[in-house]
Amino acid sequence: MNDDQPTPAHLAPTEAIDSEHPAVQAFAREHARGADERERAVALTHAVRDAFRYDPYRIDLSPYGMRASTVIELGYGWCVPKATLLAACARAVGLPARLGFADVRNHLSTARMREVLQTDLYRWHGYTELWLDGAWRKATPAFNLSLCEKFGLLPLDFDGVHDSIYHPFDKSGNRHMEYVNQRGSFDDLPLASIVEDFHFHYPRWIPEKQLHSGLAQADFLADVARETEADAER
Repeated sequence: MNDDQPTPAHLAPTEAIDSEHPAVQAFAREHARGADERERAVALTHAVRDAFRYDPYRIDLSPYGMRASTVIELGYGWCVPKATLLAACARAVGLPARLGFADVRNHLSTARMREVLQTDLYRWHGYTELWLDGAWRKATPAFNLSLCEKFGLLPLDFDGVHDSIYHPFDKSGNRHMEYVNQRGSFDDLPLASIVEDFHFHYPRWIPEKQLHSGLAQADFLADVARETEADAER
């Protein structure tokens, strides 16, 4: 954990933040467009947010499953791998980056997720911290824009100046996300701690139990659409 100014670690590839992977390098070069670091960081954040759909029904806690390049390979990810991908893309183009984590209370999770997790508290929610203009700026590339537009969520835009974190309310004023615990900033993915906590707190969400919980066969977008429509009809 490091709360100071950037160090060489914030530009170095790791097993999870595999910024030297050819697919990561290619994606970063394609999307890091802009006249300065801030504009390039903004472009990268929105590219990672929107090019890969958010899907919390299919998680893989193995080193492969949590790797940045795997998000590119699969075309989807949940908050932690997508934050890892943004960190990898930033490092690939010379922008210092690290990972941040918090526990959040998600007031808009699906009934299926609540049944599997037995809680609306999501531990180890991941976001990315980018070093811009002398400070670490938080960027959250989890929810793709099309998901937000379809289901009435406020998109998480990033301007490179202000932190971009989950909104407390959706477009209709309903409770959305509540940050209940900040875990801090990390130079690399704390995979062992995440796996340990998930096995303890979410025994039915871990990959080896997803087949039995029904998540592996379910469609996250379909569930959200069904519940959003039902709420609108009430």
